[in-house]
Amino acid sequence: MASSAFLGGLLLFVALIQGSRGRSSPWQDGSNRVLLLIALLMVAGCFGARSGGLAWVGLGNWLPFFWAFWGYQPYLATAAARRRVALWLVAGTVPVVITGLGQLWFGWSGPFQALGGLIIWHLKAGGSPEDRLAGLFDYANIAGSWLALAWPLQLAALLETWQRWRQGLRDPAAGDDVPSRSAGILLALALLMAAAMVAAVYLTDSRNAWGALVLAVPLVVGPASWLWLLPLLTLLVVLVALASVPGVPEVVQEPLRQLVPESIWGRLSDLEHSGDRVQASTRLAQWGVALELIGERPWLGWGAAAFSLIYPLRTGQWHGHPHNLPIDLAVSHGLPVAVLLVGFVLWLLLRAAWRGMAASSLFERAWWTAVLVLVALHATDMPFYDSRINVAGWVLLAGLSQAGRLPVSQIPVDAMGGATADEGSAHA
Repeated sequence: MASSAFLGGLLLFVALIQGSRGRSSPWQDGSNRVLLLIALLMVAGCFGARSGGLAWVGLGNWLPFFWAFWGYQPYLATAAARRRVALWLVAGTVPVVITGLGQLWFGWSGPFQALGGLIIWHLKAGGSPEDRLAGLFDYANIAGSWLALAWPLQLAALLETWQRWRQGLRDPAAGDDVPSRSAGILLALALLMAAAMVAAVYLTDSRNAWGALVLAVPLVVGPASWLWLLPLLTLLVVLVALASVPGVPEVVQEPLRQLVPESIWGRLSDLEHSGDRVQASTRLAQWGVALELIGERPWLGWGAAAFSLIYPLRTGQWHGHPHNLPIDLAVSHGLPVAVLLVGFVLWLLLRAAWRGMAASSLFERAWWTAVLVLVALHATDMPFYDSRINVAGWVLLAGLSQAGRLPVSQIPVDAMGGATADEGSAHA
C-alpha cells in the first residue's frame, strides 16, 4: 500500500467487492447505521456548503471508507487473520524505511518507475522538507505518521520472534516448528527492521511520531513489564521535557541539554522557528479561527476544504486544514458529524479494550495500540488526507470492530486469504 496507492487500492477494491458478497444486510449492525447517519448529514451539508464543488469532492475522503469498514471485516474476523494483515503492513513499510534512509544518507532522488508507470516513487534528495526523512511520502510528517502506526505491529513481530528464539534455546523439542538457526536469522532480521524503523522515525523530525514511538512500547510489551518499564520511560520523558520546556531554571536545564541531543530538545522547543514563526501559522491560531467558524455554522458546517479558503481571508496566511481532525470535521461538516464520528471511533477503542483486546495476545495488543496511535496523531495533525494512511486507518478500525464478535455466518470460507469458518467458530 505505501509503495503504490494505485496498485494497493486496486487490489483492496477487489477484496472489498469480494468481502461484501454473500453477507447479511449491513444495517443489522448498529455501527453501520451510525455511519449511514453520518453520511446523510455530510451529504446534506454539501447543498449549502460555502466551498461549492469541493464539498462534494471531499466526500471521497469518507463515504467510500464507510463501506470499506464493513467490507473488510470478514478478512479480519479472527486474531490469526489480524496478525496476518499486521505482518503485511509491516512488510509494506520496508520500502518506506529503505527509500527514506537512502534519500538522506545516499542522496537518492526520483522519480523511480516500475510496471510501466503503475508504480512511481517520487523521492527528493535530502528529504522533504530538507534534512527530514519522507521516503515514499510527500512530507516528513506524513511519513512519520505511517511509521508510527506501523511501529506497534513491528514491535509485536520483534517480540514474537524473540519469544520463539528463547523457547528454542530453552527446549529445542518444545514443539516450535521453526529450527533454532532459522529463528536466530528471523530474530536478527526483526531487530534490524525495528532499529531501522526507529532511526527512520527519528529522522522524520516529527514530534508526533516521536511521541507515538514511546507511547506504543508499554502498551505492546504488556503489563508484565510495566513494573520496570514505566519508571524507565517516565524518567526519560521527564529528562527530555526538562531539557525542552521553556521556563525551567537554567541550573537544571543546561546540564540536561548537555545530556539530551540538541536535535531532540531543539525540535521539541521549536528552537529553529521560534523567532520567525508568525502567529497565524501556529496551531493555536488555526484552532481559534476554526472555533469561530464552528460557532457561525455549527450544524452542517461550511463544506469540505472550506477552511483552506476562509483562513487566508481572515488571517492572510494559507493553511489547508486546522491540524486537528475533530475540529476539521466540525468546520467542514458540522458539530453533529464531528461528535458522532469521533465518538464512534472512541467507542470502538473502548469496546475492544473492554473485550480484552488491549490485554490479549501480542498482536492483538499491537493492533489496538496502532489504532490508539492513529487517533492521537490526529489531535495535532491531519495525516488521513494521504489516501494510504486513510485506507490503513479504516482497515485497523475494521479489525478493531471484530474483536470477539463476528458471527460465523458472515465469514466467507478462506476468502482472499481471510479467515476460514473454523477460525471464526473458534474465536466467536
